Amino acid sequence: MAKSDKKYPHPYIPELQEELRKENISRRDFVWTATMLGVSASAAYAMAGKITGQPFVPEAKAAAGKGGTLRVATRVQEMTDPSTFDWIPKSNVSRQMVEYMTITGPDNVTRPYLAERWEASDDLKTWTFHLRKGIKWSNGDDFGADDVVFNFERWLDPATGSSNIGLFASMTEEDSEGKKKMTSGAVEKVDDHTVRLNLNRPELSIPENLYNYPTAIVHRRFSDEGGDLSKNPVGTGPYELAEFRVGEIAKLVKRKEPYWGGDVSLDEIRYVDLGDDRSAHVGALASNQVDLIFELFTDQLDLIKQLPNAQLFEVVTAQTAVARMQVDQAPFDNKKLRQALQAAVDHEKVLQIAYRGLGAVAEDHHVAPIHPEYFKLPAQKQDIAKAKALYQESGQAGVPLTIDCNNDQKWEVDAVQAMVEMWKAAGINVTINIMPGARYWEVWDKTGFGMTGWTHRPLGVMVLNLGYRGGVPWNESRYNNPEFDAALDDAGATLDVNARKAKMEKVEKILQDDAVIVQPLWRSVFTAGSKKLHNFKMHPTIYHQLNDTWVES
Repeated sequence: MAKSDKKYPHPYIPELQEELRKENISRRDFVWTATMLGVSASAAYAMAGKITGQPFVPEAKAAAGKGGTLRVATRVQEMTDPSTFDWIPKSNVSRQMVEYMTITGPDNVTRPYLAERWEASDDLKTWTFHLRKGIKWSNGDDFGADDVVFNFERWLDPATGSSNIGLFASMTEEDSEGKKKMTSGAVEKVDDHTVRLNLNRPELSIPENLYNYPTAIVHRRFSDEGGDLSKNPVGTGPYELAEFRVGEIAKLVKRKEPYWGGDVSLDEIRYVDLGDDRSAHVGALASNQVDLIFELFTDQLDLIKQLPNAQLFEVVTAQTAVARMQVDQAPFDNKKLRQALQAAVDHEKVLQIAYRGLGAVAEDHHVAPIHPEYFKLPAQKQDIAKAKALYQESGQAGVPLTIDCNNDQKWEVDAVQAMVEMWKAAGINVTINIMPGARYWEVWDKTGFGMTGWTHRPLGVMVLNLGYRGGVPWNESRYNNPEFDAALDDAGATLDVNARKAKMEKVEKILQDDAVIVQPLWRSVFTAGSKKLHNFKMHPTIYHQLNDTWVES
């Protein structure tokens, strides 16, 4: 490793620059790694431009309009505790009030937010976050280190039930009952505006983890004052909650006092619940009742293109759904049965049938081509003969199989139906149980075989830590493989870009070979808005970042 250079927040930066200069890594790899290590995004892009001779030209910012009300067709769900959120729409309302230590933009690059900057130790085991000064909570209190420490302690307390335990596994240990809890001394207050994280192993993705939607920073007295954001909406953001009724409306208005991040354009944001019928959302846009739809189905795209007052937004993502099996219960504790189900599927055909080909073929390991650490494995090919043989060898031939899926996303039902026909061709009969979305999400982590939608995360290691690491709350497959966990730790601790990708080959291969999931596709995501909507960019996780957005009156 290069010797420490005080010009940079981490001593690896000069070596990283040299790797780009030699064309051993891409510009994207350089910018992502540099920003994780504390270089500002603008400086990272400038460095890359200087090295490659291709200066980065920032996208011209459209002129900001003032005032206006944004009306959004979406679900309005309960909004109690951000640390236990399990739906993006909840966080889109709350993120206008409570904010994050970092922010990951539509370009998948993470920047400081409530934290002004950060530094990582040479070994990536100590992370120091310097918080912005002068930020006020909406109740008049000063924002500071006590708030951040409080949030980490809550996230990593198993009693809270937060998925963040999986995300920050490098700050946890097992208690006497085998449950994960925060390691003593894992988070410390250095001073009123400095917080230090002390990890038990190296990890590079800490800044990016801090913009996962359940990591919003709530006030340090959140628990003492009821633990319900909808009833006590104290935040640092530019908006305050003026009206909230589950299933009906969430109305936010601009705070009267100056916002620490500068002026924002919208006077008011209204999230309006129009139910689960997405055609009603399109109808509301067509009749000028709303200005933005949360998300479109692919079969609505042609209609949107015909609306004279609408504009279409699209983004490439790591959004997906996985047909996952709980590997600790019969018959899915039989690896050959799982492998038979995997071998029978034509991933490309499912992508075409279920999603009009608008995405990419997946490889049954939940790491996407747009993830910086992705290692491309050979494509999964349908092999009916292999599937038949594995099915017979499993000793489970004739055992009744049922897959649960929910009707919230039509494409998921279409994908399951396509896979059921493919399984039938291999002699494997699977019954589909289509459930209302609300019912499915009551049992999503309990059903033995289910088709579960997963949102985009900017890193593959993030979703693997959340969903496949042994013993974490969102591990719906109940997969527990110490070899996989160790390989994931090793990849997440590696600075060298190409070495990290090489190590991800092992991670991906273990998960794929164990046939924990059948994952046919990655999907592009679409939405639509009125042509009166300006400065809106669709985020791959469908996060609403609206500070510069405005609507013509």
